[in-house]
Amino acid sequence: MMPHEDRYGLPLSTTSDEAAAAYREGVDLMLAGWTGTAEALERAIAADPDFALAHIARARVHAFYQQGDLARSKATLARQLVAKCGTERERSHVETLALAIEGRLPDAIAATLKHVESWPRDAMVLSLPLGAFGLFAFSGMADHDRARHELCERVKQHYGEDWWFLTMAGWAMTENGDVARGRAITERGFDLRRANAHAAHAVLHAMFEDGSIDAADRLVDEWIPTYDRAGILHGHIRWHQALGALEQGDAARALAIYADVLQPTATQAPPLNVITDAASLLWRLSIYGHNVPKSLWQESDTAAQKLFPKSSLSFADVHMALFAAATQNRAALTARLATIEQRLVEGKLPAGPVVPAIFRALAAYADEDYASCAQTLAPVLTEVVRIGGSHAQRELIEDTYIVALMRGGELARARATLDARLHRRPSLRDTRWRTAMG
Repeated sequence: MMPHEDRYGLPLSTTSDEAAAAYREGVDLMLAGWTGTAEALERAIAADPDFALAHIARARVHAFYQQGDLARSKATLARQLVAKCGTERERSHVETLALAIEGRLPDAIAATLKHVESWPRDAMVLSLPLGAFGLFAFSGMADHDRARHELCERVKQHYGEDWWFLTMAGWAMTENGDVARGRAITERGFDLRRANAHAAHAVLHAMFEDGSIDAADRLVDEWIPTYDRAGILHGHIRWHQALGALEQGDAARALAIYADVLQPTATQAPPLNVITDAASLLWRLSIYGHNVPKSLWQESDTAAQKLFPKSSLSFADVHMALFAAATQNRAALTARLATIEQRLVEGKLPAGPVVPAIFRALAAYADEDYASCAQTLAPVLTEVVRIGGSHAQRELIEDTYIVALMRGGELARARATLDARLHRRPSLRDTRWRTAMG
């Protein structure tokens, strides 16, 4: 038996006490979305340069921040090291994470599911398909919310009252529509470890779904001082607070939050969060009728073009379309749409036709052709889930559809859409719309 194990009882191929301890710390910090992750993993590597799992974990952190070359080089090294002295579980672990880092989603999903069958308590691998930015969410699946929930149900007997698993299982349940139970389970995990940004985030998603706007605001105010601004979810958690401010009609507060932690010159978030949080908040402000200075759009668009110059994930592409539409950059919108349509023809667009449809609808909205915007979005609203992200993030597309109906004079259809939303989520507070509709 190996002299060292991870926190879940799985053997680690290192003889260094220091490396094993630093690795366990680094993994826990990563699973909590907490600062210090990279530093802990670097200590593990320094203590044992041949420790493959520390290298692949460090590669994953690089991947979070879109440091592709560093991530791939560390993944390559981890493969080489684990081939020499790793166990079967460690070889599968390294290969699965490496596939995800390389963006080979179908292969990574298949490898993950196979791995979890044999080693269900390998939390690092199990984490890959979970969450709004996980493998399932970005696979193009229409049922990724259900798939995450079902995966958690299959393995829950192996985790018990583990703080990380409760966090992710509860969030999966919330996104799959069982909000009350999902919130309760997530809060249980949060209570077990308060220094857990993923738990705070998951609770906020449940509060978004059940309309607990005031409670969500208090949660952020009370908890965020404990979380460093460099934390991977710091800005996004404040983004949730800004959505609550918008629900209350407080555009000034939403803009103040944007200036504090979300605009490109202020944020320390990973690139995907930088563009999606900025674009979606500014777009919501605009369509709800609040003034957004052009300089904010231009600054964020400039940063986004540097971070995502080419078509990539559909979720990112949709937010790039928001920038292009808001800044009236028809050339950028047309060019990216052409690339996306070509990828669709080649069978390389997992999310499918919904992505170009959203692009065309946003172009129509930018031209103030609200009837065309609504007409384009109507048949694909049920397919928006394929772009990935969370329900709270994707609801922006339905909001755009509602505003297009309202501005196009189709108030009855707008009201019917809102009634359907409130039927799905009866406890939801949707005051910004009720005020507008009278």
